[in-house]
Amino acid sequence: MGAMPAAPAPRWSRYVAVGDSFTEGLWDGPEDGSAPLRGWADQLASHLSARRTAAGEPALEYANLAIRGRLVRSILDEQLPVAIELEPDLVSLVGGGNDILRPSVDVDTVAASLDHAVARLRAAGIAVLLSTGFDTGQSPLVRVTRSRVGVFNAHVWSIARRRGAYVLDVWGMRSLRDWRMWAPDRIHLTPDGHSRVSQAALVGLGLEPDQPDWDDPLAPLPPAPPLDQARANARWVREHAYPWMTRRLRRVSSGDLLTPKRPVPTPLE
Repeated sequence: MGAMPAAPAPRWSRYVAVGDSFTEGLWDGPEDGSAPLRGWADQLASHLSARRTAAGEPALEYANLAIRGRLVRSILDEQLPVAIELEPDLVSLVGGGNDILRPSVDVDTVAASLDHAVARLRAAGIAVLLSTGFDTGQSPLVRVTRSRVGVFNAHVWSIARRRGAYVLDVWGMRSLRDWRMWAPDRIHLTPDGHSRVSQAALVGLGLEPDQPDWDDPLAPLPPAPPLDQARANARWVREHAYPWMTRRLRRVSSGDLLTPKRPVPTPLE
């Protein structure tokens, strides 16, 4: 028998990612900053590029404009015009988490802005990957946002249907219901979490995942003693929640002085 034919190359040749810390890849790298952050979008780009080169096509060109702390309005005003100028054929437009953390957010307004942006991208012939928000039901404090996330997700699916966009469904990922997938700040993912989300992104784009077990839950651990849980919660408030609230009161963001980590589309070898 002859060799099996190579799988067809993904049709996209230039991918630009825009968004906030989730897409920037926060916590997917050494804590001492000795190596660049990676993240699910970088990994998705690597997967797409590897499939292209395996099929004899040029490597994928990739840029990542995401910056931590950005609200949807900032993403659309600052990053989206730059992304369009780079002439991609695929854009991942992922944001809203920082907006939803604010009790005063109008989710419908955020979604309307997102819808307008997706319509603009699709009119330019650009494929769009959106994302749902995470299910915060298991978080001791952040779960107060769960109803807002649910409304936002309903908008995301409606926008995708209306505009012909793809959806990365992190809300539905069983593996992310395990705290071992989450970084110490309980808002961002570990490297394993980012890796699994990159597989979910492939599925969201209608492609086969590289790892069939990408969303299998981890083997359960015995419950932690209540005193250990209380100590962990207190440490989280001291090291992560309090600094975040302090920045909010001062109206500053952890990403205020940052620039995009990969501003120009370059081939991924």
